[in-house]
Amino acid sequence: MAGQTNDYGKRSHYQPERSLSNGGGKRRNPEDERESHAIGPEDTVYRYLCPLKKTGSIIGRGGEIIKQLRADTNAKIRINEAVHGCEERVVIIYSSSEETNSFEETGDLVSPAQDALFKVHDIVITEDTDYQLDEILTVRLLVSADQIGCVIGKGGQVVQNIRTETRAQIRILSSEQVPRCALSSDQVLQITGEATMVRQALFQVACRLHDNPSRSQHLLLSSSNTHKPSGSYMGAQVAQYGDWSGSTKEFSLRLVCPTENIGSVIGKSGVIIKQIRQESGAYIKVDSSATEGDDCLITVSAKEVFEEGSPTIDAAVRLQPRCSEKIEKESGDCVYTTRLLVPSSRVGCIIGKGGATVSEMRSLTRASIRVLKEEDLPKVASEDESMVQITGDINAVTGALVQVTTRLRANVFQVEGGVVTLPPTDGYGSYDDSQMAGNGYGAYGVSSGRLR
Repeated sequence: MAGQTNDYGKRSHYQPERSLSNGGGKRRNPEDERESHAIGPEDTVYRYLCPLKKTGSIIGRGGEIIKQLRADTNAKIRINEAVHGCEERVVIIYSSSEETNSFEETGDLVSPAQDALFKVHDIVITEDTDYQLDEILTVRLLVSADQIGCVIGKGGQVVQNIRTETRAQIRILSSEQVPRCALSSDQVLQITGEATMVRQALFQVACRLHDNPSRSQHLLLSSSNTHKPSGSYMGAQVAQYGDWSGSTKEFSLRLVCPTENIGSVIGKSGVIIKQIRQESGAYIKVDSSATEGDDCLITVSAKEVFEEGSPTIDAAVRLQPRCSEKIEKESGDCVYTTRLLVPSSRVGCIIGKGGATVSEMRSLTRASIRVLKEEDLPKVASEDESMVQITGDINAVTGALVQVTTRLRANVFQVEGGVVTLPPTDGYGSYDDSQMAGNGYGAYGVSSGRLR
């Protein structure tokens, strides 16, 4: 399949890499360019794990191969940066879900992304000069936790059918086997067998993923350079190291919680808060003595090392849907408001110069993020505190909470002279209303488990 060209009609003139300096071309607005390359909620998206030594074969000299792949398929293809300690790089392939391309082997129409997936796959497996058709191959895809069920099926029936029909081995790897280039909510789907078997199984898996897009895929590009360290929280990574490395500091957060939500936070006989403490490793205190009017305080803290995961942020995200205000609109959609008290001396790291930082976080997460005026502070706030208020749907407020708290944490550790790469805005799973009802805390680096 590699090296051949399909007839895609009008799409053959697609030129994603056109130079702006050629002729009288109109210079593109950077915002329009960024929007045109965004992943939509209904798009088809694949994340193919490519061995480090083979990524050059996809890119080609001067990027000529990847440019040709984009032009031939009309799909967008992006190769993430290599992650230290990881032997693979993530190739993100995405496009509209519209089935416009003819799949060479069957003549069936497939999406541009699916067409590009197989072209990339062909390049990777034929890169070795001694490649044989009967050689045993292994292909690995990253799949979001909210999407993997469409491949497994009820009682494992779907994946078993694919195994039977293709004779390929298909496994969902354990969390210990997930590479560091994955997001914390990712699963690894591994296909092993002879080339023909793997290809047939990959086609069936790709069709399932095409029909069942992830609810959080629109945020993949904003998080694509963040890898998964040990532990459940995907902490900030620093490109240039300062003198913070290895030092331990206490990092704490103060969440404002409506008093009516306290039962949902604690649970019957304290079962919920005990489990969140155990799974996050953070100290959590519900301060009833600080209750003023309709609000009380929840303090979350832990002694942390910056380059490791943050138990504090992990616990805060688990608590968030329980301690946030929830309003259901007439449309049935729910709007959540999370309130966080922040020392006034640190609020500048959230706002940024001229409001640049908070604007960037709003754009990334699609949440409303505000630092309230002094007259709007709740009674439980101290004199030297400001309040950050985050509003939006559950995925937006979760992403924004991680963005805000990651910057606060970096400020506490006084990370200077280094570029902080923030964690994904929605790499922690997705919530639905059944989880909000009090029987589950959603997922923050967790793919299973409910509190009862």
